[in-house]
Amino acid sequence: MNFRTSMNNQRLLLGITRSLWMKNAPLIILIGFLLCSCANDFEKIKKFTNIENLPAVSAEGYEMLSSDSTIIRFKLQTPEMIVHDDEKVPYTEFPQGVAITQYDGRMNITSFITSRYAKYFTADDRWEAKNNVIAVNQKGDTLKTEYLVWDQKKGKIYSDQFVQIIQKDQITSGTSFESNQDFSEYTFKNLKGQMYIEVQDK
Repeated sequence: MNFRTSMNNQRLLLGITRSLWMKNAPLIILIGFLLCSCANDFEKIKKFTNIENLPAVSAEGYEMLSSDSTIIRFKLQTPEMIVHDDEKVPYTEFPQGVAITQYDGRMNITSFITSRYAKYFTADDRWEAKNNVIAVNQKGDTLKTEYLVWDQKKGKIYSDQFVQIIQKDQITSGTSFESNQDFSEYTFKNLKGQMYIEVQDK
């Protein structure tokens, strides 16, 4: 086989290849497009279902009792609980709110707190309650605010936002509120108002 024959054969093969490409080009382009689309969708699915982005634990209709030396101290109730252990600052979230009841050694209720949203920070042993926060102590005094912090390590409750306390004979409001954790003793650093209510004996 001489050089010219070889070149003719190559031209013939090139012509056949070119003809086949022209006939099948649309099909090849379509397959390539589908493969790219599938790859992109797969990456989106991977990103959406990334296990690292999912919370460690979640529960619905959750209830927990906390005890100290076999004596029940707290009861927690929530419609939904989500534990975020993979965050830089791990926390437990209560997106539908929470109700916490505190007891004394004889199982008498000493305080009761509810809110429409709450977080618990494990490392700090600290609660943050938001949105329509209501706390009631053993005397029946009722606290209302939109934000409240319960620091269990320090044994106190506080808020830098507006707080209103409704008692049997008066209503007190202000900011920079602080209390012990059973809400039996409290103070306002910035008292806004105090209104006395006339109580009629039956």
